[in-house]
Amino acid sequence: MATVHQPPNAPILVSFPDTGSLVVSLSDFLVKAQKDSIDKKGRFTVALSGGSLPKMLKGLIGNPAVKWNKWQVFYVDERVVPLDHPDSNHRACVEHLFSKVSIPEENIHPIDPSLLDDLEELSDAYEKELIREFAQKDSARFPVFDVILLGMGPDGHTASLFPGHELLLEEDRWVAYVGDSPKPPPKRITFTYPVINHAARIVFVAAGKEKATTLRSVLDVPDEGLPSARVKPVFPGQLYWFVDDAAAANVAYPRTPFKL
Repeated sequence: MATVHQPPNAPILVSFPDTGSLVVSLSDFLVKAQKDSIDKKGRFTVALSGGSLPKMLKGLIGNPAVKWNKWQVFYVDERVVPLDHPDSNHRACVEHLFSKVSIPEENIHPIDPSLLDDLEELSDAYEKELIREFAQKDSARFPVFDVILLGMGPDGHTASLFPGHELLLEEDRWVAYVGDSPKPPPKRITFTYPVINHAARIVFVAAGKEKATTLRSVLDVPDEGLPSARVKPVFPGQLYWFVDDAAAANVAYPRTPFKL
């Protein structure tokens, strides 16, 4: 009998009056996802992006409900620079979050800085890091993160998946490299769509009026095919958009009130 593939769940759009209320609700959402994951399997696997996202996680700082010793944190994408470089996503996450909380250092998985001169080796090594965390524990073809947190650029890119780039069509690799990013720095590694789309929960975080036109394209005209619109979690995964009212100003897509 043929396997019946369920279509993806529709995205859930939650819009907040300001970034302050977005930050609080995002931390509440993550604490709930953490509890569900730890109750189920004793750990919480998360992948983070860079850009403005690390600042939006400040609601986790000083929150006694966060069990940092159970978190395993990876990066959805990373710029191929030293870990202390201003362009490093890892550095941004350390500065805005990890340096202010009690997460064990071994629970954070940055890129291997000794491999910066070899993009293929670097992306292979990061893929092996994922295999170590997931392959023995979750018997899926792709890793299944509990939560992947994404941002969206004004051009609609997410992770280091850019409009018109060949990686938009990658179906096999877990981690791929970009040598020609249209946005500096040019060299990056990134999760591919199969990894992103196998997560249990994917959360886009977008704030500010400069995101309004792009968000309208992604949610109201997804067939325009912007990279952010290609994030469609495999059933039963769920995609959420946590945005502020300024970012959602032009969007006709229905909003859902926030509830845990």
